[in-house]
Amino acid sequence: MRRSAAVLCGAGVVLAGTISAVPANASGSSAANTVQAAAAKVAWKKCATDDYPTLQCASVKVPLDYAKPSGKKITLALSRVPHTSKTYQGPLLVNPGGPGGSGLTLAGYVASSLPKKVAAQYDVIGFDPRGVGASKPALNCKPGYFNPVRPDSVPSTAAIEKANVERAKAFAKACATKHKDVLPYINTISAVKDLDSIRKALGAKKINYFGYSYGTYLGAVYAKLYPERVRRLVLDSIVDPTGVWYEDNLDQDYAFDKRHKAFTKWVAKYNSTYKLGTDAKKIEAKWYAMRAALAEKPAGGKVGASELEDTFLPGGYYNGYWPYLAEAFAAYVNDKNADPLVEAYENFAAIDSSGDNGYSVYASVQCRDAAWPRDWKKWQKDNWAVYKKAPFMAWNNAWYNAPCAFWPTKSLKPVNVANSKLPATLLFQATDDAATPYQGGVTVHKLLKNSSLVVEQGGGNHGITLSGNSCLDKYLATYLTNGKVPHGKGKVDATCKKLADPKPAVAQEASARSTLSTAPGTAATSGATLHGILGFRG
Repeated sequence: MRRSAAVLCGAGVVLAGTISAVPANASGSSAANTVQAAAAKVAWKKCATDDYPTLQCASVKVPLDYAKPSGKKITLALSRVPHTSKTYQGPLLVNPGGPGGSGLTLAGYVASSLPKKVAAQYDVIGFDPRGVGASKPALNCKPGYFNPVRPDSVPSTAAIEKANVERAKAFAKACATKHKDVLPYINTISAVKDLDSIRKALGAKKINYFGYSYGTYLGAVYAKLYPERVRRLVLDSIVDPTGVWYEDNLDQDYAFDKRHKAFTKWVAKYNSTYKLGTDAKKIEAKWYAMRAALAEKPAGGKVGASELEDTFLPGGYYNGYWPYLAEAFAAYVNDKNADPLVEAYENFAAIDSSGDNGYSVYASVQCRDAAWPRDWKKWQKDNWAVYKKAPFMAWNNAWYNAPCAFWPTKSLKPVNVANSKLPATLLFQATDDAATPYQGGVTVHKLLKNSSLVVEQGGGNHGITLSGNSCLDKYLATYLTNGKVPHGKGKVDATCKKLADPKPAVAQEASARSTLSTAPGTAATSGATLHGILGFRG
């Protein structure tokens, strides 16, 4: 994770045990009171913020190893915005992806971004998955692993490649040493069982689930293991479950390269502002020239070639960052001024302790979930092949995942999420999403028999609902209100137009640029808020 949401303090530990269940279709004040009585066994306490004044926090204990339910316990941190309507539709669990993303703030964001009448009918539940944030223990294998300046990501010499390989080995070894007892149990299947423990603790017969990015895989696996416990299921920006995780990461590289080209095309459109030219290909060449220069002399002693890639990666997730990235790009190229570039790195790419934690969980889950090539020659062959066609993130992404080549735990098998036992399910996918390419949405639509796919045509952002697109949000609100989904005649059930690309914002002050507010507002503000919560690499 490149950025993670602010971690809220969890409070009130309670054992996850047998709690009286409530019918999932329950509504009315009596049903609400019954659920409140059950959920009261979870010790909710106020943890309000200025943006989310009704937010509550709690925690539950769950088995580290579900094969030994009476054995060692770990703690999961929860957050909640409680329902206020007499019509109660149960808990809505939300997940921002990752793996490694904190979901505590997301509960507040989702509850405040949905139409009030819809949000009022749910207890919106956020959670930090095992190993993440306020959950205990929280993983942090190697603090400072991403401290600048790292070796160049492109292994153009044997020495550079060796340095990067040794870094990856050291990270895997650090995880094995520091978290030996926990590491085998940090994986998607264990996290799915945690979801069911949360369901029990909440006293719910069924859950409603809303996941972004990796959260779509988490939700699909939960639905596979516990289809009878799913009431409503929303998946936004969908992981291709047939490629977890090695193939999915290779597929990302092509999509991110395409998004970087979309960025340079956008810069060319605003030559009057950025003075970088009107030819997108020549602008792209200037970007790679900047990269080469930074490889020789890092900006501010912080931004080398690898850090530059880290800085521009968020633009592939959310085009709302394009004006600020373009401004930094132009200042470096035109004015030989590296200060805006260093500022952009610090705002969008620098890793703090929560980022170290997020990456530790990311690696632990992905490396454990599925088999990765153990022969480094396979990585060399595949990533050089990708690099020739899509150089922007090929090797950067390879090194991000490289610890999996040396991971200390045995791999599990990916879950076949094909499912014909679910109620109507709603899927959202942008056609030009880089982090979870379009094919993931198409594939899951085929695998989930009763699903409907809503597509943002031409959209390239990752995480598209509750991000300013009213067309998409209308389908979401309708589904959460009454369970109705669109039905089309083709492969796609409904299509929405993408949001307009951003305009240059060079007049904004640096302080305004760097602030990712956590309160919903305009479409642009909502987009920045959501993507600040979802983070990057998720």
